[in-house]
Amino acid sequence: MSDPSSANSHVGEDEGGVGDNNKGSPLWQYVTIISEAKKGQGGNCEWKCSFCGIKFHGSHYRVKQHLLKISDKGIRICQKIGDAKHMELTTLMESHELNTSKKRKGVSGPLEKAFNNGVREQLDGEIARMFYTGGLSFNLAKNPHYIRAFNRACACPIAGYRPPGYNALRTTLLQKERNHIERLLEPIKLTWKAKGVSVCSDGWSDTQRRPLINVMAACESGPMFLRAENCEGESKDKHFISDLLIDTILEIGPQHVVQVITDNASNCKAARAIINVRFPHILWTPCVVHTLNLALKNICTPSSIVSNRTAYDECNWISQIVDDVYFVKNFIMNHGMRLAMFNQHSPLKMLSIAETRFASVVVMLKRFKKIKQNLQRMVISDE
Repeated sequence: MSDPSSANSHVGEDEGGVGDNNKGSPLWQYVTIISEAKKGQGGNCEWKCSFCGIKFHGSHYRVKQHLLKISDKGIRICQKIGDAKHMELTTLMESHELNTSKKRKGVSGPLEKAFNNGVREQLDGEIARMFYTGGLSFNLAKNPHYIRAFNRACACPIAGYRPPGYNALRTTLLQKERNHIERLLEPIKLTWKAKGVSVCSDGWSDTQRRPLINVMAACESGPMFLRAENCEGESKDKHFISDLLIDTILEIGPQHVVQVITDNASNCKAARAIINVRFPHILWTPCVVHTLNLALKNICTPSSIVSNRTAYDECNWISQIVDDVYFVKNFIMNHGMRLAMFNQHSPLKMLSIAETRFASVVVMLKRFKKIKQNLQRMVISDE
């Protein structure tokens, strides 16, 4: 049986190699030299891959093609090297070639040595690849903890230091960070005893449409997030909400709680009665934002009111003009040329308001009032 590498070997070739067969290359540590290159063979030697165990005859050029899995170069690529190891070997070779290139060009002068420009470029490349391969947001580069971590590593180099791994990040380090945050919040908790605290709850849905209830504590020293309860599969009736709020009150201490703030939904009102029986000294306050939102609903959609409808008859024009406003907005925003014409005549931009019940209607109407003359100029302008 013939040598599996015989079809891939071309004795005497040193394609792309250098005179000393790239003795400083980091790839040599991943192969075993069986027989050294003889004089006049152009740097070709017999070597065996440490991963697949196949023997080859060739120079460093063939070692590179085999280990870096560069196909169609006349040598079999290594099938035993995974993606992670392949990336590691590629990075090592790129760094070696970069430094070799700079030495050949004679750029390793005093300035280069003083600022370690080659090492800086390598580190920048590794950090950039971390962002690209991990799908990290570029905003992470603005994170002060990200910046301080590298500053501290440069100021206080630790020999043999390795960054924390997967298990440490999700277990011991996570618990340490939680304890650290608890210590930071302790001064706020101490003010609860002196000035009291308000317990606030708010229901919302996350990106996966799971119903959540946030519970926060607010006082003169500032708000503090306490918990987020996943209500998926639960009935958010008066008993569920009252149990959630009572557990929070007991965690804080009933003697420190002044009031509980919820929205005006019927289940929250019923929960108030249950809480009031157990803690008569704790007041219930309806959410001001929810109250204002209900007021805006009565004003912006008067047709939905069954009782006292005549009290809002004069507001019927609002729902009609809102339809016209959204029609004009979509007419301009959905066409590039129309939007360019609008931007030419208006220093204020057209808003894309998120649907936040009825407040978005008021915001959009206010913006259209400001750009009314600009819209008129856009239509009647000869340009």
